Amino acid sequence: MNRPNTLHACVSEPTINYDLIIACIDTFFSVGERPTFIVVNRASIHTSNAIFYKVEEWKERGLTIFELPSYSPELNLIEILWRFIKYHWLEIDAYSSWQALVSSVEKILKEFGENYVINFV
Repeated sequence: MNRPNTLHACVSEPTINYDLIIACIDTFFSVGERPTFIVVNRASIHTSNAIFYKVEEWKERGLTIFELPSYSPELNLIEILWRFIKYHWLEIDAYSSWQALVSSVEKILKEFGENYVINFV
């Protein structure tokens, strides 16, 4: 996600772990057209040895991993996105079942940047 409201989402049902993070990064950034930065928080899946070993490979492809300072949700665009989803965009009936919640969140992620926009002014 970036400030111009472009989002590359990776939706997964199993638990998110470093293997999934690596797969998503490798899929979305397989060919670097220009230098790219991915901002991550200090969650254990972002600081694992598996991620550490991929950093050099990603750098060679023009992809840099930037770690945020500890506990800085105001700097983490994904935290801001989740706050908008939870408090502004999810309808009350999205909570009627697990499938309704998943469908609603997936719809918002797919339509982010068009029907769902955050003004970062």
